Amino acid sequence: MSAFNLTPSGPSTFILNGIPGLEAAHIWISIPFSIIYIISLLGNFMILFLVSKEQTLHKPMFLLLCMLVLTHIGGSTCVVPKALCIFWFSFKDITVDGCLTQMFFFNMIAAMHSAVLVIMAFDRYVAICDPLRYTTILTNARIAKLGLVGLTRAVFVVLPEPLLLRRLPFCANHVIPHTYCEHMAVVKSCGETTVSRMYSLVIALVVIGLDLTLIGLSYGLIIRTVLRLSSKKSHKKALNTCTAHICVMLTTKEKGRNYKAELLYHTYSDQAGA
Repeated sequence: MSAFNLTPSGPSTFILNGIPGLEAAHIWISIPFSIIYIISLLGNFMILFLVSKEQTLHKPMFLLLCMLVLTHIGGSTCVVPKALCIFWFSFKDITVDGCLTQMFFFNMIAAMHSAVLVIMAFDRYVAICDPLRYTTILTNARIAKLGLVGLTRAVFVVLPEPLLLRRLPFCANHVIPHTYCEHMAVVKSCGETTVSRMYSLVIALVVIGLDLTLIGLSYGLIIRTVLRLSSKKSHKKALNTCTAHICVMLTTKEKGRNYKAELLYHTYSDQAGA
């Protein structure tokens, strides 16, 4: 593998260290990474293929599922191919522009994923709380418009992050102890980053907080409606339609909580150090 090693990073590049302390096991670690990535791609593309070919699946619920699948494909593709290059060939160098581009797409896709979950919660709210008007309120065209709004929001809230970082000098350690360009690791390589750090913190709190509030409101109204139903069979049927989305929502909530905690930790530790 030494034949593939690149020259030391210059001032316009970062070095992605992979998994620190486990460099000798990178080849073995790459095996589950690559298997899971391939299985994920095959499964997600199969869903897209089936929904596109089967006319009976051309409904808002499955259109939302396709949006969620696209965020899964995009998020993993932003990270895994570069990680495998690190594991297999020790291609650790990445340009500053490449690093910021990866960071932008990864965070933008995460914001889009959150927006899709909000739309899915609204979809379930209408389906359970106002079922007679479901087909008139949530048409395929309206779902597509909501998805476009979510994508536009994701682009505009995330785009300032790399733009702010691009204007700063990268004067500190250029080694990033990750397999991808994680935001706070890149920030630590910059000069004065107070504005960038505070912007990222506020955006994470506002976007994630707003989305979780809307999802919680939707499910609060759903639970209230379900409890008013007289039939236990109706209770079970209504809740079964939401089970899968609740599981996805809880997973996303945990990721969002970890991201906010990480931003808070780095922000205040850096300020204390100053």
